[in-house]
Amino acid sequence: MDYNQAVSKYLSDPRDEVLYEVAQALCKELKLTEKIKIISGQKFFLRNGFDLITKGQKYNCRPCLSGGIKRLGIPAVAFSDGPRGVVMGRSTCFPVSMARGASFDDELEYEIGSAIADEVTAQGGNYFAGICINLLRNPRWGRAQETYGEDPYLLSRMGVALTKAVQDKGVIACPKHYAVNSIENIRFDVNVLCDDKTLHEVYLPHFKACIDAGAMSIMGAYNLFRGDHCCESRYLLKDILRDKWGFTGFTISDFLMGVRNAPKALKAGLDIEMPQIMHYASLPAALKSGKVTMEDIDASVQSVLRGLIKITPKIKAAPASAVASSKHALLAKRAALEGTVLLKNDGTLPLSSETKTAIIGRYANKVNVGDHGSSSVFAPYVVTPYEGLCNEFGQDKVVLCEGTDYSSKKKEIAACDVVILCVGSDYKQEGENLANFSKSDKTTEKAMGGDRYSLRIPAEEVELIHNACRDFKKVIVNIIGGSAYIIGEWKDEAACILHSFYSGMEGGNALAEILSGRVNPSGHLPFTMAKDENDYPDFLFPGSQTRDIVYGYYHGYTLLDKEGKTAAYPFGFGLSYTKFKFSDISCKNDGDAYVINLTAANTGSCGGKTVVQVYAGAEGEQAVKLLKGFSKIYLEAGESKEVTLCLPKEDLKFYNPESGDWYLADDYTFFVGQDSEDAMKGQVKA
Repeated sequence: MDYNQAVSKYLSDPRDEVLYEVAQALCKELKLTEKIKIISGQKFFLRNGFDLITKGQKYNCRPCLSGGIKRLGIPAVAFSDGPRGVVMGRSTCFPVSMARGASFDDELEYEIGSAIADEVTAQGGNYFAGICINLLRNPRWGRAQETYGEDPYLLSRMGVALTKAVQDKGVIACPKHYAVNSIENIRFDVNVLCDDKTLHEVYLPHFKACIDAGAMSIMGAYNLFRGDHCCESRYLLKDILRDKWGFTGFTISDFLMGVRNAPKALKAGLDIEMPQIMHYASLPAALKSGKVTMEDIDASVQSVLRGLIKITPKIKAAPASAVASSKHALLAKRAALEGTVLLKNDGTLPLSSETKTAIIGRYANKVNVGDHGSSSVFAPYVVTPYEGLCNEFGQDKVVLCEGTDYSSKKKEIAACDVVILCVGSDYKQEGENLANFSKSDKTTEKAMGGDRYSLRIPAEEVELIHNACRDFKKVIVNIIGGSAYIIGEWKDEAACILHSFYSGMEGGNALAEILSGRVNPSGHLPFTMAKDENDYPDFLFPGSQTRDIVYGYYHGYTLLDKEGKTAAYPFGFGLSYTKFKFSDISCKNDGDAYVINLTAANTGSCGGKTVVQVYAGAEGEQAVKLLKGFSKIYLEAGESKEVTLCLPKEDLKFYNPESGDWYLADDYTFFVGQDSEDAMKGQVKA
């Protein structure tokens, strides 16, 4: 049997039993050397080194390959990284996942996933490893920008949308990094400890949701869990992933440092060592010595074959014109518009078309779309905040002052109606903790990014805010960055505050359209902005006396609820240029689900969107409440609408670590509102 015959047989009878049968039959045709090739990355150093040296290119500028057996027609797994778009080539740079999480719009995320899949296949890929669903336990995490937020349910909804979208287009979806991965600088040796209830209720639900949605692959994490590297953890990769969840796809290692011990990794259930054969080169010797068996090797080979056979019928390569197309650029702008969060507005916004603006700061006219690590996307262009303002208001109405010293332009700025400050972070202050290869001079820069030692914006930018608020009439602060900041020292001074995250290639245009009121902001925080850094869980940095850290049940809004604290800006918070009111909240027990009904009204003077959020709590359980439903709705000024949210009881269960089973509580209280604190005002019993 060759590959085409295996695919044809599966197509004629697409049952799981047949899929297993044809994968097993195809595996029998393979030589040992071919089997090792299928479960190993191929020519990464050769291909990427050539691209770096001769073309000034970067990591993953073309697919990273594993497997591929021409003799039998078996295709390679052709890997592309993410998640803010396709890392290969000159692709569309979407806003980072955190900004998309702030949209609370999984239908939009599905559209983004479809566009990403087209750009993957147009560039020769069949695998997208950009479904980052690690939970934001503490916003110090350098790679926070790559995920969707702090809440497992939000992560599930967004991750499932992206998973389904890319696989519907014939691209293998890979959620990552499995699991409990949320510290960057010591990611290779931090050892995470947590009890099973915390693991299953807090850190794994979003991974299971993506597996249940059909994800065909999953990437292990660098960190250790209970003393084992995640890519060598039988408990994670077999006991939970395959035996408990019924996963039938294939697993891959995180790159280069994911595998340390080949026999241990293989027997634990790690199918492919990426991106280059290193430790798995020792498997033939391990087979001879009895450290692994042929059954161990075949199990991984067949897992890979099943994934390829299952996706092949869906593959339809998009044309090259799909990459960074105008359609995808408009989608990137829409994502930036939907994800921008308005935190404060004294009435200054929106601005009239005649407003003269000054824009100040190191990011006012700088390309700043996120970190420079494995998620970096090279877009064909990026619209900066200054360029967006010029496009919206006219260049003659915009004064630019780059940097934090505006003394040379103080009079010119003072003549403006409003001053916009662009502050926050860039790749030097947060991101993947790697040395960065410079395309321009082909040298290795000093290691950048990593975890954030402080959750405050840099001191010189705080001073800029203080000075500008003293010297000028109306100051609007636009925060650019991956997650939460502590802003209590200056938030009362600013007239308006926005959080635009890293907003992608069309971010400048999106910001300007929100400032002008052409688009009403509708983003809601996917994390808690606390009043104090100590309101977040503990964190480890290099130099810590231990590499062990306990991940407890509480973080973000659940931790504040437990401790009776309020946030500076709560999870789910987001203002609009209009006002919304929820009333007539009721709950109906509908067999397998609870159905929440309410009336949502726009009581303001313009149309806009809000997010109806439903949280559930149960007496005797640990969390006061947990997000279990949301819906983004649009209402015209003065319009009222009946809103219904269905909460499956399966999603409301709690985990019993003694039995390993899930159970429903005796009774539930539902909390309905526009953010996690507002929801406490709208309680209804089941």
